[in-house]
Amino acid sequence: MPAIEASTYVLAVDVGGTKVEAALVNDLGVVLGTSRHRAPTGARATSDELASAVSGVVLQTLASLPPEYPLVGVGIGCAGPIQLAQGAVSPLNLPVWREYPLKELVVGLVPGLPVRLRMDGLCITLAEHWVGAGQGVDNLMGMIVSTGIGGGLILGGVTASGPTGNAGHIGHIEVGGFGDPCACGGVGCIEAIASGPKTVAWARSQGFTGESGEDLAAAYAAADPIAVAAVARSGEALGQAIASAATLLDLDLVAIGGGFSNVTPDLLEFAREAIKRRVQFAYATRVRVVPSALSGDGPLIGAAALIHRAELVP
Repeated sequence: MPAIEASTYVLAVDVGGTKVEAALVNDLGVVLGTSRHRAPTGARATSDELASAVSGVVLQTLASLPPEYPLVGVGIGCAGPIQLAQGAVSPLNLPVWREYPLKELVVGLVPGLPVRLRMDGLCITLAEHWVGAGQGVDNLMGMIVSTGIGGGLILGGVTASGPTGNAGHIGHIEVGGFGDPCACGGVGCIEAIASGPKTVAWARSQGFTGESGEDLAAAYAAADPIAVAAVARSGEALGQAIASAATLLDLDLVAIGGGFSNVTPDLLEFAREAIKRRVQFAYATRVRVVPSALSGDGPLIGAAALIHRAELVP
């Protein structure tokens, strides 16, 4: 259904380790394509450059609002950790932002409108529950496997954010058998093993000459043994982390999106095989692991759901 048929719009913002993106999303969960704007972020950007990138995409998207349709609020998803009460963010992959007042920055651009901030993993989970692979499922985890790894939870039909907003941050669950150091200070965190850049880095340490996730995907498709080993390793680690989460939370579904999750469908198959080893915990091994149904729109749809589906976000 065309976005123009909606009755209201939310301005959705997604802040990540490589880019910030904004777009208008209607009350049917459809992104208005002509409103979509992005700008680079990155670990080398200064705080002022990051703030300028966010402000720029927000203002460009505001200018795209069809005049006959109201804007009812702004939803922001950001890589964690976050501080919910203060509206502040400290994304691990953006080191110059520590306790940065992101919500305050956006509020200043949209006076009079409600603004809600949550971790990006929670937003992707909301999106999958609303219009994606998690429709009709009330106990699910969404995951982003990209530059970093994030997650979010819906339990009993409502989001679980925790008091600081960081519940569901599965990227920093440690998994057994891996000694990879993580920027958070942990060892064997799933983000340090199975994110796109870390998987490529491990492959390069084994002699792989490619430089990107796209290079790794092409090499995997060509049955390059190092690429196959790298993807299998990351899938194994993902599966271990998901099995732990399912054992703890009794999940029905895990929906996985993010750029690196598309390296090959086998990535999720390796994860499923690792989960199956929990043979004495049938309630956990029953969890279904599926790809996101939302392509690259999930983070924006989920940020918009913070307003459009506010009843799910205590």
